[in-house]
Amino acid sequence: MAVKRGDIVKAVRAKLENSLEAKASDDRFPSYLFETKGEVVDLRGDYAFVKFGHVPTPNIWLRIDQLEPFE
Repeated sequence: MAVKRGDIVKAVRAKLENSLEAKASDDRFPSYLFETKGEVVDLRGDYAFVKFGHVPTPNIWLRIDQLEPFE
């Protein structure tokens, strides 16, 4: 998936739960990552900075391959 700023995305549960990032920290991810709209705010290399605006949460860096379009 080609990701650009302003895209509306959500996290892919299978790719995030089995990732190196999940193994290195708490692997209990909040459901809003997979169920609500997130907006790509910035891109750096293989990572996208995503803002989930429907709930009061901090923005998060996710690998681009861990994202899919929100439909």
